[in-house]
Amino acid sequence: MKYYLVAGEASGDLHGANLMKALKAEDSDAVFRYFGGDKMQGEGGELVKHYADMAFMGFTEVVLNLRTIFKNLKACKDDLLKWKPDVLILIDFPGFNLKIADFAKANGLKVCYYISPKVWAWNQKRVLKIKKIVDHLFCILPFEVDFYREWGMEVDYVGNPLLDEIAQFSPDVNFSTKNNLGDKIIALLPGSRKQEIERLLPVMLSVTENYPEYTFAIAAAPTFSDDYYHQFIGTKKVRLLFNNTYNLLNVAHAAIVASGTATLETALFKVPQVVVYRGGAISIAIARMLVKIKFISLVNLIVNKKIVTELIQEDCNSQKLNQELFQILDGEGRKDVLRDYESLMKLMGTPGASSKTAQLIYSYLK
Repeated sequence: MKYYLVAGEASGDLHGANLMKALKAEDSDAVFRYFGGDKMQGEGGELVKHYADMAFMGFTEVVLNLRTIFKNLKACKDDLLKWKPDVLILIDFPGFNLKIADFAKANGLKVCYYISPKVWAWNQKRVLKIKKIVDHLFCILPFEVDFYREWGMEVDYVGNPLLDEIAQFSPDVNFSTKNNLGDKIIALLPGSRKQEIERLLPVMLSVTENYPEYTFAIAAAPTFSDDYYHQFIGTKKVRLLFNNTYNLLNVAHAAIVASGTATLETALFKVPQVVVYRGGAISIAIARMLVKIKFISLVNLIVNKKIVTELIQEDCNSQKLNQELFQILDGEGRKDVLRDYESLMKLMGTPGASSKTAQLIYSYLK
């Protein structure tokens, strides 16, 4: 069968690649075409557009890049009509993908959505639209099933694909030695988008000199160069590591993490963390009016309690970050986070999300 996938950011590329691998196990005749990234490209098929040209963060940034976004939407729609897949599989990235779903449904294409849009966070009535334009929705967060059922929509809960990726990970036992990291490491995960790196990395780096006994290492996004990161690092003694986020988390004592999927990855590696987020002033003002959730990190949202500290906007500053980092390096603060991570692990369940989703998609198509 012909599968068309759309992933618009690094996490979607990761999950898309795992799903493609699982679909090939179900369907020996699987053919792929997609918007995605390097990991999906590694599974074969044809990459139409790289996510690096698609990911814009926040309301203001979206408005400033509307021309590019509309161009990408048109390119995707035209390509869908030309290729005529058996199914369109949309992966997260709701601002873009829900528009594509609407178009695809209107043109008679089967639509599957993997990793539910976060409609429970704001404007919940969007579920009514999703019911009309999505044939099958696959959720990766435990509380989403009950949420959608309250709106009269039955969905499939498949577990979380991060568990698959971590289960497949084989750590490099010599990683610390090869990269001269020592045995006391603090990981910095500033995200994969240009806007979030530029807003968050300087704040993260501002605390490094307060902990001379630790080695700080940045999990760098492969879409940027050494020179790009070194404009922020300057003369600070900070390691820069590309394509090694899991190896870094595997040896890290603590981490400072940009809000997003990486907060959950960090928790699954049982690394105490401080979550940070900064957006444009207008974007944040709008978000505070619209968003109806208590937390921004997936770790806290899943357990529905504060496990890790979240420093948002004006709280995301050097002084507060230093205070919170100090709390999780040793003592009761660290013990509390590690204990609460156990509750998270129980809720997350076991690996297998990609395989379950692939099996369901293939059975629905047949």
